[in-house]
Amino acid sequence: MSTWWTRIRSQSCRYSTLKRRKIKIINHEKNRCETVNIIVRAILIAVVVSLAAVVWSGFYVLPEGYQAVITEFGKPVGQPITEAGLKFKLPVIQEVTYFDKKILIWDGDPNQIPTNDKTYVFLDITARWRISDALVFMQAVKTMGRAMTILDDVLDGTVRDLVNKNDLVEIIRSSDWSPETMSGGNPEGAREEVKLGRDKIAVLIHEKASQITPQYGIELVDVMFKRVNYIDTVRIKVYERMISERKRIAAEKRSMGEGEKAEILGKVNRELNEITSKANREAMEIKGAADAEAAKIYADAYNKDPEFYAFWKSLEAYANAVGKNTTLILASDSEFYKFIESVK
Repeated sequence: MSTWWTRIRSQSCRYSTLKRRKIKIINHEKNRCETVNIIVRAILIAVVVSLAAVVWSGFYVLPEGYQAVITEFGKPVGQPITEAGLKFKLPVIQEVTYFDKKILIWDGDPNQIPTNDKTYVFLDITARWRISDALVFMQAVKTMGRAMTILDDVLDGTVRDLVNKNDLVEIIRSSDWSPETMSGGNPEGAREEVKLGRDKIAVLIHEKASQITPQYGIELVDVMFKRVNYIDTVRIKVYERMISERKRIAAEKRSMGEGEKAEILGKVNRELNEITSKANREAMEIKGAADAEAAKIYADAYNKDPEFYAFWKSLEAYANAVGKNTTLILASDSEFYKFIESVK
């Protein structure tokens, strides 16, 4: 009986142990599945985020004033993009290269160049340019620094070629220059005729250089002379010539002025003599008329009262003869003495 009970208890314990082991295994498998699910979920989230980041990296913004070229493994793909806005490219395998679309400035270094008449001048040239074809520019030039170097070569060579073929007067003057402005109307000042002029030469430089730059994707907008200067030896000669020319013109002006002055003074003297002569004649006529009128008045007065007229003439004679400090001695029987006594 006890053996049977012991066997039952032993089997019961074994069953309990197996049951606990089974539960433990089930819990372990459950925990393992949950861990796998968490890992898978994290991987999926990472993949989705990575894909979103990759897709997002394909979007880019092209700003105003710029153009872009898309490259795939370093090679251009398609045509340049010139319209600003939000754009898309293939992520990872494609890249965007930006180029300026605005008008840019090129300033060359002043160069000493001989003209056709063997006169050396310093020329300082400036130009305006822009990238007309970004794809060609990227393939032929690549960088802005190299673009400046190319423009240096093209423009310096063109300027030197055209300056060598023209005289100094063509470089320093414009075609609309008027000799009368500088020489005061003297035909001698017009002895150096301007056929082209500086402005026309600048246009020719622009036209000739514009035939070369398109192969680099560059368009020249304009070319201008910023400064033209002489070398020291030429400058001294030019200053001396300018001084001599100014002195000659000044002497001509003074000579013309003296001639006009003499003519004006002669005319003034003639008019003054005429006016003086006319005034003297009129004065003599007026004086003669006045003397005649006075004589007439005297005659009329004499005819009316000869004694009073004689007395009045005596008074005039005394007035003219007697000064301020004159002592007058009169006879007591004189008419003037009697008149004074009667006045008292």
